[in-house]
Amino acid sequence: MNVEHSTPWRTYLAQNPRSRAHAARAGQYVPAGTSRSLLRHPPFPFYVDRAQGIRSVDLDGNERLDFHNNYTALAHGHGHPQVMAAVERQLARGTTYSAPGAQEFALAEHLCARIASVEQVVFNNSGTEAVMVALRIARAVTGRNRIAKFEGGYHGSTDFVMVGGHGLPAPNDPVRVTTPHADVGGLPAAATEDVVLVRFNDPEAVREAVARFGPDLAAFIVEPIQGAGGVIPATPEFLRVLREETRRAGILLICDEVVTLRHAVGGAQGYYGLDPDLTTMAKIIGGGFPVGAVGGRRAVMRCLEADGPVANLGTFSANPMTMAAGLAAMELLDEAAIARLNALGERARDGLRQVIASHDLPAQVAGAGSLFQVHWTRAPLTDARAVETADATLNLLTFLGLCNRGVQLSMRGIGALSTPMGEEDVDALVAAFDDTIKELRADGWC
Repeated sequence: MNVEHSTPWRTYLAQNPRSRAHAARAGQYVPAGTSRSLLRHPPFPFYVDRAQGIRSVDLDGNERLDFHNNYTALAHGHGHPQVMAAVERQLARGTTYSAPGAQEFALAEHLCARIASVEQVVFNNSGTEAVMVALRIARAVTGRNRIAKFEGGYHGSTDFVMVGGHGLPAPNDPVRVTTPHADVGGLPAAATEDVVLVRFNDPEAVREAVARFGPDLAAFIVEPIQGAGGVIPATPEFLRVLREETRRAGILLICDEVVTLRHAVGGAQGYYGLDPDLTTMAKIIGGGFPVGAVGGRRAVMRCLEADGPVANLGTFSANPMTMAAGLAAMELLDEAAIARLNALGERARDGLRQVIASHDLPAQVAGAGSLFQVHWTRAPLTDARAVETADATLNLLTFLGLCNRGVQLSMRGIGALSTPMGEEDVDALVAAFDDTIKELRADGWC
């Protein structure tokens, strides 16, 4: 069937004429009409005019509940009063300085107090930069070159981690350790040659990778809950073996908490009992502003001292606006707020699963805490291999159908809760999903 003849597609076109026109104009000066590749989707993206609280309004006046939250970055939604007050106070004092700002100390102190494995931290401007610096630290500390990452893991857009996200073996393929494929064009050959790709949630895969490549590996990098890889939680056994094997072989373990720091006060690593050597952070720690951070034990972080071999650079690193907004946002995200968010996440997952069961759909819901994702596949969701079997057309049509009903997830079906949300908002998501499914069934899509 032709997706352009579907009801969600035709309704989306009818609801978004101004965004369609804007996309055409913007495409003359910005490739595909937007700089952010992950926000591009057929037939064209809707363009946001303004946002407040849990809702955004696009150029056509369409209002949507924002369960996207800028790929999980907005833990408190848009324009939270306490975050905005911190921003306004700092704005009066300047947006960036030509000498170190005093503001970074407070956020650094806060993060070190809440994350057990983090004794020192440096700030940069994105999760991508944080991972880049963490990998440099690992290479400098170990004197080794290669890194290991897990199938489906997304760790930003530097060359050596933009591999192994796609083109994975089939779920029933017994291979555990492979050479990755490049996820994008323009990568050097070393990006695949120097990366060992390991199956996620497979303790034996970790053991095999260490046995084969251990003396060459500077680091393993892992998300305790894979984000772009399907919002799939790691199993405790997998994380235990990963820590044991890396420690035994002198390999640094980098815990990527860019997405998962929201899972508990001490991050997902605290929840799962993982003790990494380095932690990368971003998204929620910036309060809605660009941010990244690398933290770890002093013994590892000392290579960033003035006489150390690794430099943390960036004109806007630790900029005062981000530091002020980030501190306000993190102070708001206390144990009670996280517990409430995680309970709402469970309500969302349960509600979506009930819709799937009631319609006997070939779909599943993954996730943990305040994160979830709908997958159009029946393959057991233990790793990214199963995620790759999902029906991409149904992903798109579900996304469009929800947009038409005033709800936004990511195009792949990832959702994240924010603290201003309540049970009624979660229930609205579930109702919109149910209504979308009825429409797709009437069209003969599922």
